[in-house]
Amino acid sequence: MVIKMPIYTKAGLPVNNILRKEKIQILEELEGEKEDILQIAILNLMPLKEDTELQLLRKLSTSGRNIKITFVNVTSYISKTTAPEHMERFYSNFEEIKDRNFDGLIITGAPVEQMKFEDVTYWRELEKIMKWSESHTKSTLHICWGAQAGLYYHYGINKHLIDNKMFGVFEHKIDDKNSKIMIGFNDNFKAPHSRHTTVYKNDIERNPELKVVAESEEAGVFIVENKAKRQLFITGHLEYAPDTLDNEYKRDLAKGLNIQKPKHYYLNDDPMKTPIYSWKQNGDKIYSNWVNYYLT
Repeated sequence: MVIKMPIYTKAGLPVNNILRKEKIQILEELEGEKEDILQIAILNLMPLKEDTELQLLRKLSTSGRNIKITFVNVTSYISKTTAPEHMERFYSNFEEIKDRNFDGLIITGAPVEQMKFEDVTYWRELEKIMKWSESHTKSTLHICWGAQAGLYYHYGINKHLIDNKMFGVFEHKIDDKNSKIMIGFNDNFKAPHSRHTTVYKNDIERNPELKVVAESEEAGVFIVENKAKRQLFITGHLEYAPDTLDNEYKRDLAKGLNIQKPKHYYLNDDPMKTPIYSWKQNGDKIYSNWVNYYLT
């Protein structure tokens, strides 16, 4: 049985109402705050900020811990898909948090993976944040492009373009069964991917500070951990909601893009049918394990 503890957010965060309807306990700012609260910063680089807020708060609520969330944005790029009022009210910038220590930091993905890292508008700002994370957080969880950016910045491991978008839900196997991030997982577990680039296992294995924890025969490297247990890199999206891939697919179709339907996702492989939410428990476990074994 999953015990859901309060997630503390800024007052009025719109996704709070959705989470409460889902019976997730949300408290705002200092309301009922306890001493044993964990501080987690989320650097949200995704274009649809509120979708990502909702996905991550859902997963973090399954940890059984009191958690206070600080959403962080970059100032060198202005979001075109989220209202400025939302960013001003609910997000902090790096200058406002740089003197604080956090138990955890999450760096999300971003739709810039086909660009060189140095050509991304906010790359220099992200470098500062990743450097800061080495001394001001117990553990940093990097997701998708965030994982590729972290591996590049910290370890010099580059990303590589792939011929066709890695898009769908894929089976994975565990390489390191002793890693605490994999507690409760079965081998051959499923997880979503949505990306145009990849990292090579050989590049990671050449670095003695890193270990491949899980991978997919079809999707490649999935989870990488540094041996100090302070950095995790996840190339997929275990936080995704059941309809996220479906929304991405239909959005790209509407734009006239040459997009293949997500693999191993729809019932009978039919986009007109309901997606199969085959990774929910795996997503709950990964975030619960991170909070309970890496932040405490």
